Amino acid sequence: MAQLLVVDDESSARSTLALLLRKRGHRVVEADGVTTATKRLAEEVFDLAVTDLRMPDGDGLDVLRAAKAHAPTTEVILLTAYAEWKSAKEAIRLGALDYFEKGQEPDELFHGIDKVLTGRALRRENDNLRAQLRERFGLAGLIAQSPAMQTVLDLVARVAPTDATLLIQGESGTGKEVIAKAVHHASARAERPFVAVNCGAVPETLLESELFGYVRGAFTGATVNKLGLFEEANGGTLFLDEIAEMPGVLQVKLLRALQNGEVRRLGATQSATFNVRVIAATHGNLTTLISQGSFREDLFYRLNVIQLVLPPLRDRREDIPALAEHFLARAARKLGRQLRLAPSTLERLLRYPWPGNVRELENAIERAAILTRGDSVEAEDLPPHVSAGLQLGPSPLLPRQISLAEAERAHILQTLERFGRNHSGAAEALGIGRTTLWRKLKEYGIDR
Repeated sequence: MAQLLVVDDESSARSTLALLLRKRGHRVVEADGVTTATKRLAEEVFDLAVTDLRMPDGDGLDVLRAAKAHAPTTEVILLTAYAEWKSAKEAIRLGALDYFEKGQEPDELFHGIDKVLTGRALRRENDNLRAQLRERFGLAGLIAQSPAMQTVLDLVARVAPTDATLLIQGESGTGKEVIAKAVHHASARAERPFVAVNCGAVPETLLESELFGYVRGAFTGATVNKLGLFEEANGGTLFLDEIAEMPGVLQVKLLRALQNGEVRRLGATQSATFNVRVIAATHGNLTTLISQGSFREDLFYRLNVIQLVLPPLRDRREDIPALAEHFLARAARKLGRQLRLAPSTLERLLRYPWPGNVRELENAIERAAILTRGDSVEAEDLPPHVSAGLQLGPSPLLPRQISLAEAERAHILQTLERFGRNHSGAAEALGIGRTTLWRKLKEYGIDR
């Protein structure tokens, strides 16, 4: 059922049209002229206004202007006499959606109204879908009150409409895939697939067939043809996460594919072209890996057309309150509760160094939302290591001169000791995966 406004100074014509529209299931409000219509438009939002063009106290263009002023989404259809079609066309230029000649059979008008309302419903559905996409792919990672993240988003806005290859660098949990999805959904490829693969999570023996596909009989067990990820993502975006973990042999094949714009499935005799935007990501320093001989320099330059560096959460503390509120609101919706952060809780969140970055913050807030007994999330509802805090200012454990890296190393050591050096328990408490924990142990020279 739609909300309709029918405007006509001729009461008989107005009442007849209103009656027929009500029989079609719509809620209809009548107005006997421009003055009444303007008042009605100020009082409530209509899906559609159907208005006569010529009336004693004004014309349909006045109704059109009032409708767009009060609710730009309100659509307008004009009813005209044959001699008024020139004015009706001017109304179309000003934003009216359609016009119909008065006195004709109503079926054509009803068909036009149905078409307008169907289009409006589709736009509303698309708006809801876009909101869901922002919720799912963008909002949490794209909260940007800090200068560091505002710089990132400015670059994202400039890069997204292009097809430039993008290299995203940042620590684990900083939102590299979130940014990659945001770029995809802000590009002309948004309606095409977004395909992601973690190059460090797929065994070397399988990664080649995942990327490039294979034909039946290519190897033992290859009983059917299989598309590779390049072909699956055709027309869209392929996200290569942890690109630094890709074996050297595959780096050569990836470089060749990017240079030629084509791939050859394992066991195939011919190549297939693809149209894919590639976004790569890494937590490591590729320049260092190049100097160590573990990453190809030519592949680096092919991927590094645009480089985007995501700051760790400890370097964008201005974003912590907004991120925390966002994660809490999302958790509260899932739980069907009304929740808020206590000031002491926010203070602890701001003091903690967040080695697991945004992902760790999200996990901490979700846990607190589940465990809190009241409507206010208190500091004790946070994970113990977050609630205890890691004083970033002066303290006996952490003197003022200590670096953030040293603070993070100390915190990881403390957590390991608390869990008897059990990596699974320590990683869960830190809000990071075991692979990330092992990487940080290696980075900080901590014995496993």
